[in-house]
Amino acid sequence: MKFTAAQIAEILDGEIEGNPEVEVSELAKIEEGGEGSLTFLSNPKYTSYLYSTQASIAIVNSDFKAEEPITTTLIKVKDAYKAFSRLLEYYNQIKLNKQGIEQPSFVSDSAEFGENLYLGAFAYIGDNVKIGDNVKIYPNVYIGDNVKIANDVIIFPGVKVYSETIIGNNCVLHSGAIVGADGFGFSPDETGKYSKVPQIGNVIIEDNVDIGAGTTIDRATLGSTIIREGVKLDNQIQIAHNVEIGSNTAIAAQTGVAGSTKIGKNCLIGGQAGIAGHLQIGDRVKIQAQSGIGRNVKDDEMLQGSPAFGYGDFNKSYVHFKNLPKTIDTLNQLEKKIKNGI
Repeated sequence: MKFTAAQIAEILDGEIEGNPEVEVSELAKIEEGGEGSLTFLSNPKYTSYLYSTQASIAIVNSDFKAEEPITTTLIKVKDAYKAFSRLLEYYNQIKLNKQGIEQPSFVSDSAEFGENLYLGAFAYIGDNVKIGDNVKIYPNVYIGDNVKIANDVIIFPGVKVYSETIIGNNCVLHSGAIVGADGFGFSPDETGKYSKVPQIGNVIIEDNVDIGAGTTIDRATLGSTIIREGVKLDNQIQIAHNVEIGSNTAIAAQTGVAGSTKIGKNCLIGGQAGIAGHLQIGDRVKIQAQSGIGRNVKDDEMLQGSPAFGYGDFNKSYVHFKNLPKTIDTLNQLEKKIKNGI
């Protein structure tokens, strides 16, 4: 799809310097832009690329003044970075604007769905499923019985949503995510053999949640595993049964949260962190990457290490960690001197 500079300027409420009829059909970095591409400049250290880029259109801040000749058509806006982000969102909406039910696919006779549904080929919609308006379900998605999906949800290829799951408005589930699989519940007998504990709860995902590719969220044993409004989960995260994640918390890739742990609001959790089960993590907590959390955490704590402790204390201690061999040698030498009466 092609857009002219005039059309883009209208979307962004910008001012054109150059050819308003020049067309673009792709987006590019400023240093990689070619003919027919659109780019942007917001960081001054990339200004030199604006004079050499082959991009047809560049979005710049309204106070930008060229110091060399420019062949690219400029669109001047108040904030180039925000304007380009807005354009990316607009472009993505157009690119993903699919409708209709492709075949072969299966939709149960008892399922209900709203307006503008897109259902990709080989998708499966189970009994008593309720789907809202403007939902896009891509090929090879499985939606189990009694699932409820609200409006403006995007479910990318290969996602599996088990029965009884509830998904709120404006959620995005990326490829390979699995929501509602059984929690890891087994009970050993006197001989050491394990019997499965039935997992009869569900998963509730509130509004505006993003779930990354390959992330798994287990259903509760009883009650619900809950992902609150605005949570952002990266790829390949494991959320165990009966976990609750507070609103607007962001968790980076390969983190694992064990069963029944409650995480507060507005937390930031780095990649490959491990959080033990049955813990209470407060609000606005920051956990650095690869940290191991084995205790309750109060509001506003910042943690690092495994087992994790205060971020500032960790950094101070790390200086000594690095010098331990030298310190031990010094202690050994002092010990010898003391023994020898020196």
